Amino acid sequence: MLRSFIAGKSILRSSGRVFIGQTTKITVKPTTWIQLSPRVVSTKPYLCCCQSSNAPETKVKLPDTFWSQVKAKISPYGQLMRIDRPIGSWLLFWPCAWGIGLATAPGCWVDPHMLAVFGTGAFIMRGAGCTINDMWDRDIDAKVERTKDRPLVSGKITQSDALAFLAMQLGVGCVILQNLNWYSVVLGASSLSLVVIYPLMKRITHWPQFVLGMAFNAGTLLGWSAIQGSVNFSACLPLYAAGICWTIIYDTIYAHQDKVDDALSGIKSTAIRFGDKTKVWLVGFTAAMTSGLTTSGIVCNQSWPYYVSVALVTAHVAHQISTLDINNPQDCANKFLSNHQVGLLLFIGIVLGTLLQNPEAEKKQMPKPQIIHEKQLAIQ
Repeated sequence: MLRSFIAGKSILRSSGRVFIGQTTKITVKPTTWIQLSPRVVSTKPYLCCCQSSNAPETKVKLPDTFWSQVKAKISPYGQLMRIDRPIGSWLLFWPCAWGIGLATAPGCWVDPHMLAVFGTGAFIMRGAGCTINDMWDRDIDAKVERTKDRPLVSGKITQSDALAFLAMQLGVGCVILQNLNWYSVVLGASSLSLVVIYPLMKRITHWPQFVLGMAFNAGTLLGWSAIQGSVNFSACLPLYAAGICWTIIYDTIYAHQDKVDDALSGIKSTAIRFGDKTKVWLVGFTAAMTSGLTTSGIVCNQSWPYYVSVALVTAHVAHQISTLDINNPQDCANKFLSNHQVGLLLFIGIVLGTLLQNPEAEKKQMPKPQIIHEKQLAIQ
């Protein structure tokens, strides 16, 4: 029996009947509601007279202005990192993946954990590189049509804000680097100097793309050392050189978008250096890239899928060059973006080529200390 109180009167409910005081009796079905004065009395079991079983839950909703303010504060930093343009992160990641793949033991899959570490690192460090570049080029970006709306130029972020944000990015990058062996930590930290000086190179030489290539493809060495413990230069240097040639190709195409503004601002690039002979130069770098990739494959005893991917990569780059219109900024941008496919094609070839390698044949080519090291790892 449930006892409730409405307006000072006692209500007793039992077996679907409601009693008010001693004289009034109202009979209702157990699942109905009855109106008494201004209040509602429920005949459902265990339900107080002033409650409703289907009362909506109260939800606290933040005002739209709050989210608008948060977005307004965060979005300039996203623009500074170029989050809306992930192509740069991919172009930094693929050489790392190549190095990891070529260093993987024959017949084995590439380590997914290591790929994740390098993928995260590529995202963070590419953002840090963009921050450094924009801090260097703030005055120049204001004179270039494509870059005049960047956060530092428009005033959405101050120079001190960008410096603090850069410190945070580098701190995160250092934390990620701690997942690697000490040889790789030192190698990765030393390559940061190339990222810092790249914007300066645009002011003093027509070959800043070469320095960018050295910075962006250091991952070939770092990826290898992360797996093997040190760099095998006979295998990695040809791959590193091939990556530098690849960077010169795609970044020269990219630089043709801004060549008029760059020339007026005193900025130098291979696009300005090569001029109307750009395609001739790029064909030469494509040949050098193919040669480096082939040499690295031979040193690593790669199998046929690797060489098929090298052929496909060469064909892809050759098609870019043959159809390139250096005076059409949109075409240059499209060609530049397509280089994500180049990195992916080569990585797939490395993975499949490594899986089809003969482990015994590979061991015959290894130095004795490396064979002992692999046996120790297998025992562990």
